[in-house]
Formats: sequence, C-alpha cells, structure tokens
Amino acid sequence: MYPSRFRYEAPHSLDEAIGLLHDGGDYAKVLAGGQSLVPLMKLRFASPELVVDINNVPGLGYHRADPDGTLRIGALCRHADLEHSDLLPGTQPTMAAAAPLIADPIVRNRGTLVGSLCHADPQGDWASVVLSLGGSVVAQGPGGRRTIPVADFVLGPFENALHPDEIAVEAVIPAAKGVRAGGYLKLERRVGDFATVGVAVSIETAAPGGTVTRAGIALTGVGGATIAATEAAQALLGQPLSADSIGRAADLAAAAAQPRTDHRGSAEYKRHMVRTFVERILSRADHEAERAA
Repeated sequence: MYPSRFRYEAPHSLDEAIGLLHDGGDYAKVLAGGQSLVPLMKLRFASPELVVDINNVPGLGYHRADPDGTLRIGALCRHADLEHSDLLPGTQPTMAAAAPLIADPIVRNRGTLVGSLCHADPQGDWASVVLSLGGSVVAQGPGGRRTIPVADFVLGPFENALHPDEIAVEAVIPAAKGVRAGGYLKLERRVGDFATVGVAVSIETAAPGGTVTRAGIALTGVGGATIAATEAAQALLGQPLSADSIGRAADLAAAAAQPRTDHRGSAEYKRHMVRTFVERILSRADHEAERAA
C-alpha cells in the first residue's frame, strides 16, 4: 500500500522547521529516522498532509556528557550511535544494555532514541529505559524551550505531550549522585521483534555494595503504556541490595504489570517474566558490587 499524498519539506534550521510545523498544525509530522512514521504512513494508519524532515538541521546528532555527568542525546542521535558509544558502558549501564536490543541493525542505523520516545509505543524499549533513569525530553517551539519529564511526556499509547508546533530536540538523563548500576532485559519471539516483556532497572548506591539511594524500575510491553513500577523501586531504598529486598522489588514489579493474554503468551507468564528479569538485573548488580567492593 502507498501513503496518501503529502507535502515534503526538508528545512535547514530548527526555526524553519518549527515555522513549518506551526503552519501545518495538526496535520504535520516530523521525520527524523522514519522507522516508525514511514511504516505507519504506508499502512495509512498515519496520513499527514505535511512531513517535515529534520535530517538537514545541523547539530542534533550528538550524545555527550556535561561536566556534571548529565547525559544529553540529540534528536538525530541514532540507536547505532548509542550501541557503539564509548561513553555509555562506564556511566550508563541500563542504556548500554538496551542499545544493542533495539529492533535490528537496519532500524538501529536510522532510528533515533528521541524519535522512539515521541512515538510512545507501549512496546518501545527506550521509554522504559529513560523512565527508569528519571530522564526528560526537551521540546522547542515558537515560545522557546521547555523540559518535560518522560513520566509526563508519554501520555498513552502513541500519544505524547508535544504541542503540534514543537520538536523534541533532545533527551536528558540526569547525572548520578552515587554509583549507578542496572540493566535492561527483553523477551522477544525472535531477534528484532517488539518486546513481549521488557524490564529496565536503574539504581544508585552511596558506594559499591552500599545503601540504595535512588531506584527506578520501568516495564515495556505489559500494559497500554510504559509502566513505572514505583512501589517496586521504593522497596529498594535505604538499604543495601539483598535477597529479601530483591525478591520484594521483583514481586511488586510483577504486580504493577498489566499484561494481557495474547499470541505472545499468557498474562501469568508475562508477570512471571517481569519478576524474573527484575531479579536477574538486581542480582547481577549485587554480584558486581561485591566484586568491586
């Protein structure tokens, strides 16, 4: 099937792109990697009258750390850039674990993290990763820039908090205030498939093996939107990781899941996998902390 007719523009500045979106209103879409938008257009699930391609806008392909450790990821930073980054393994274990699991190499070479957040697919991996890290999205429009926590940015399935004339220009991951650990695990029917279950965990401790001072747990594919397992994360705070705290957090994360039985598996099976993934990630973090101590 072919897309319906649309006008295509490829501006060379953010101001030009925002102006086009402002004029296009609700019938304009931004194209960065196109790995979500183009298939939807071909199936006519999306029929924009205007497509604004931002790939000619300079200065958006970065991922870099500020002096304080805050990580900034530009709107044109590809999944593959993060997969092969030298920056993430030592500072962002949850992101480093997720990057190679995003779809397949073709998608990773063109798709973008910021675009994935904007797409707000309940089975998208990056939303749960960034949510577990307490990240946010920076939007720019005619009135300037505003920062939106990812917890407020993803409103529901395929729905985000951007205004029609705003562009998400970067994602921001706050600097860790302690020793950061965590990971991302994903159950998929085959390599490159959407997540049947995905779990992102990020924790910070005062020292390797010390008291947990911050925790975030978020779930992919087990509800109508990305799920923040807030009670599960809170169960880890104020104590070192232990078999009891890990088990408690895993049980609460499974309880937070809202899976449905479908061709990918039963709801009971998906909850079991949430529990298992939380236990694996936290147990691995505990073992690595013991070795580092």
